[in-house]
Amino acid sequence: MRYSKKQIKELEYIIVGAAIEVHRHLGPGLLETVYHKCMLSELVSKNISFKSELHVPLIYKNTNLEVNLRCDILVEDMIVVELKSTELLTPIFDAQLLTYMKLLQSPKGILLNFNCVNIAKEGRKSLVNEIYAQLRNE
Repeated sequence: MRYSKKQIKELEYIIVGAAIEVHRHLGPGLLETVYHKCMLSELVSKNISFKSELHVPLIYKNTNLEVNLRCDILVEDMIVVELKSTELLTPIFDAQLLTYMKLLQSPKGILLNFNCVNIAKEGRKSLVNEIYAQLRNE
């Protein structure tokens, strides 16, 4: 693999810091699209490379299917970031994030819910998969 667990952890710290900054300025209660634009602005200000509204390819039984799967943000081709502004995070959001991670061959995903009091404690969730387990530590 071209990156390590340490690099991913450092990048996750920056992403979560960006989310905290957005949440600190805006608070809860806005549409997901508003938080999305602000997160992109924060990532740009930190010189972090990302792709927004990335088309997620789906290959089913060796056939590339045209489906409308979109990843909110893919950071440095390593971390899938899914943004929400909802009252409650449900297991379907975890499943969606894990699926995007698998389809994009990404080792880590972060689910951010801006509709909360404290995004650092209750508004974020990190997930890893088997790709992450195979990465070197340093």
